[in-house]
Amino acid sequence: MIQITTGDSRPVFQQIVDGFRMQVATGELLPGTKLPSTRGLAMQLTVNPNTVAKAYSALTAEGLIESRQGVGVFVCEPRQQLSYEERRRRLDTAIQQLVTTVITLGFEPDEILDALEKELAPLLRKSS
Repeated sequence: MIQITTGDSRPVFQQIVDGFRMQVATGELLPGTKLPSTRGLAMQLTVNPNTVAKAYSALTAEGLIESRQGVGVFVCEPRQQLSYEERRRRLDTAIQQLVTTVITLGFEPDEILDALEKELAPLLRKSS
């Protein structure tokens, strides 16, 4: 399900958030899918339950998941809360940050594009 990588620059809760985001985006987790409890996921990942709770809280704030009292945590139906202009602004900012980071590492544009295509591959498979 979710992989926690030691040595990753992202905090553990962010790795959990990013893992669920990708699973929802690729269709691995469909709306209505029940997620593990906070304690259950913490045990699976061998992390502190507070870390999972923080990740679930962030995902709830994004509208990706919802908690149903006494029933559990579920993936929500997709809904767009941001305008196209705001989403586009965030995309442009993220791409600028990516380029700035990887260009200083000495990668050639073709290497950057290859790596980006590899990361986007699961999303491309979903849309076809």
